[in-house]
Amino acid sequence: MSAERHGSLLEAVKGQPKQVWITAFAAVIAFMGIGLVDPILLSIADGLHAAPSQVTLLFTSYLGVQVLAMLVTGAASARFGSKRTVLIGLILIVVATALCAAAGSIGQLVALRAVWGLGNAFFIATALSVIVGAATGGQAGAILLYEAALGVGLAVGPLLGALLGSISWRGPFIGTAVLMAAALLLCTIFLARDSHEKRPKIRLTDPLRALAHPGLLRTSVGSALYTAAFFTVLAWTPFVLNWSAVAVGLIFCGWGLCVAVAGVVLAPKLAGRLGERHATAVSVLGYAALMAVLAVPSKPVLVAGVIVSGLVSGLLNTLFTGTAMSISDAPRAVASAGYNFCRWLGGAAAATLVGHIATWVGSPYAPFLVGAVLCLIASALLAVKPRSKDSHRLPPEAVLVGEEF
Repeated sequence: MSAERHGSLLEAVKGQPKQVWITAFAAVIAFMGIGLVDPILLSIADGLHAAPSQVTLLFTSYLGVQVLAMLVTGAASARFGSKRTVLIGLILIVVATALCAAAGSIGQLVALRAVWGLGNAFFIATALSVIVGAATGGQAGAILLYEAALGVGLAVGPLLGALLGSISWRGPFIGTAVLMAAALLLCTIFLARDSHEKRPKIRLTDPLRALAHPGLLRTSVGSALYTAAFFTVLAWTPFVLNWSAVAVGLIFCGWGLCVAVAGVVLAPKLAGRLGERHATAVSVLGYAALMAVLAVPSKPVLVAGVIVSGLVSGLLNTLFTGTAMSISDAPRAVASAGYNFCRWLGGAAAATLVGHIATWVGSPYAPFLVGAVLCLIASALLAVKPRSKDSHRLPPEAVLVGEEF
């Protein structure tokens, strides 16, 4: 890492006001929700007498609602202000996680995860703007701080889920509810009140209209295909391994750390060398190769492949967003909403179908091969040359990794 990059990272954490740290803390807890249930999927299946295809619906409902909500979060923030939107999201998460701990059936748990996804959409889509608006040292440093919160959340979520889940599958939900309640209290007290200035009006249809741009549409569809492979790894690996919650949690903790390092450190360097579009296409090809490796019927190979895939996922989480934000002339918030709608639609579809694919083909490793094919298609879409020249610089304002989750 260069000295200049070291400086940026140091500036991101020095002298920040309280509301930046509080929002970043809440962001860590919110991002933990992505991998929290991963180590306890088998425990949930046993405790609620559910089939694997039913348990993976915990990802489907969470992501599916988040996908739809992403289309309205921009309009909600413009209407109600950032602080109110953040607090609404946190309240929904606290209520949903607390009730998850008391769920008596897989259907109730799936429904509550949907409420959790709604709250996460309202919080995550707004938290970055809060951090950027309040942070000292410029927007680039604030975004780096937000990316760091993302990485910590992805790494700690599976580990917390494993430790509390070894006691009971209800434990991780109780722990998350307590932490998010603390974040809600701190945000209520310390976040600045919204100004009374007139906010820009965002129509509900604007994100979908932005997808009329061919380059943004190709990038968004390519990202959806990659995200389907991403959630194949996240949602299906625990069932293939059939190991304890702690073992799975440690594996995905290592995976999350790789995501964080690659997203903050490696992705900007790769984009600067190859250009955003080319770097993204190469990384997707690499992910396709890794998915093919995961299809090898060997648990040690699967474990190593999952951890290494975190590095490529970290690259792609940053590069796809950078490409999407720079390829069209649509306002950043609008382009991001349309892009994220497509992206997480792919994740929701994968979480729904992954168990069925394994059953139809008759092999637990089959979903990984399907993910490899999807990544090859995504790479082909990105290989289509855009009309405008590809930039060899990753704009700091384009790195909206947090808005992807």
